[in-house]
Amino acid sequence: MVTLFDSHVDTPSSLVRLRNPGVDNRYGHVDFPKLRRGGVGGAFFALYTPPAMGPADATAYALRMVAAVQDALEAYPEYAEAATTPEDFRRISSEGRTAIFLGMENASPIQEDLSLLRLFYRLGVRYITLTHNGDNSVADAASHGTRWGGLSPFGREVVAEMNRLGIMVDLSHASDKTFYDALECSKAPIIASHSCCRALCPHRRNLTDDMLRALGENGGYVGINFYPAFLSATYGSSKADAAVLDEADEVETRFRANPADPARVADWERMRDKLQQIWLPGVKEVVDHMERAISLAGEDHVGIGTDFDGIPVPPRGLEDISKVGLVADEMRARGFGESLVEKVFSGNLLRVMENVVSRSV
Repeated sequence: MVTLFDSHVDTPSSLVRLRNPGVDNRYGHVDFPKLRRGGVGGAFFALYTPPAMGPADATAYALRMVAAVQDALEAYPEYAEAATTPEDFRRISSEGRTAIFLGMENASPIQEDLSLLRLFYRLGVRYITLTHNGDNSVADAASHGTRWGGLSPFGREVVAEMNRLGIMVDLSHASDKTFYDALECSKAPIIASHSCCRALCPHRRNLTDDMLRALGENGGYVGINFYPAFLSATYGSSKADAAVLDEADEVETRFRANPADPARVADWERMRDKLQQIWLPGVKEVVDHMERAISLAGEDHVGIGTDFDGIPVPPRGLEDISKVGLVADEMRARGFGESLVEKVFSGNLLRVMENVVSRSV
């Protein structure tokens, strides 16, 4: 079984919504038993804060997620351990456990204070996705892109300090202009922890061919995202499917507001079953994006960033992280050599981490 190092899952949000990571959750994409079954040697747990949340609230919520991850690791040491370096990944995964790294999705928790950036580094954060679906004090987002025209002046300071500390600069969710500003500004390779190819699915969150080429030339990394909306424009294109997705948004919003309410939990679980009835891309589409990214960025610059626990419904056949071996099977069926499969599953992310750290001071 090939070992996966997943560059992006949103499991911390589920932990604060009362998921028990030590049991095999029917409706969860990620928990410790699934990580073990899937041969997941490492995963970046993303500290996601919504764009609508004010900076102070975002800081408090991010700290709450850090605490939830630490509590989970303390409760289940036989499954996983906190990690910050590639060496940690190699040691922990060799023991049959999962190395849990922290990323931050949306830079709002650092407010406009580099000392908070340094605090989150000390707490284990090793990449920061500069934006989410909204412009912030650091940069413009793909979904808006109008506040700064790319990186803000403070954002340039943030990138420089991330370089100094050895925190990877993550440009998933960034506007096109932010992408190129950060590429120019950063002295270390950049990443897109969970993105796909815009040529195959014309979503503004996906990377253009030119971006993928530039990322490869920069020595960076893109983790292919499993979100159906980024994999295929057919997803949600019919009126009936679009109506189901709208309903899912409403049900999930109510559940997130009170995850302890059994009625809201039951509604969300029923909605998860209903989402499985719409058309969904599958393993083929995931590997299509992977192939295109490799052809443009190069075989040393592509990996997997599933976005599990951050997406309402996964691809057909990839219902949770225990199924990721099917991606390796499809790669082999297309003639990918074992060394390339291993690069995509873990080696490329480890390489860029080592490169970023080697340039820190």
